[in-house]
Amino acid sequence: MIDIRVGNDIVEVSRIQKLSDKYGKRFFNHVFTDLELSWCQKRKSPEIHLAGRFAAKEAVKKALLSSGEKTIPLNKIEICRNKDCPPEAIIKVNLDRSYIIDISISHTEKLATAVAILIPK
Repeated sequence: MIDIRVGNDIVEVSRIQKLSDKYGKRFFNHVFTDLELSWCQKRKSPEIHLAGRFAAKEAVKKALLSSGEKTIPLNKIEICRNKDCPPEAIIKVNLDRSYIIDISISHTEKLATAVAILIPK
């Protein structure tokens, strides 16, 4: 039997803005990679895309924790997106096992949500 794990998260876009206002670069460096920041800052509404990535990172983290993995810093989970491809999660630390990680991100002007499905290889 395959041990599939699911994580999900929802975040208010305004929460990301408040954390940014309060902690500035320290918040961004703690949560996001340079690639993520660069990609989001090129968008019309960067805060919406940052919130989506934050939700995706939390969803991946929850799925990993439910599979028995140790907690990892959010900035070690990178959410990438190529032009015509769905978003992809890249884990930048060694894990106990290898996984296929599928993620989906959605957002409105006020909310961002993400789901992560974790399948052992």
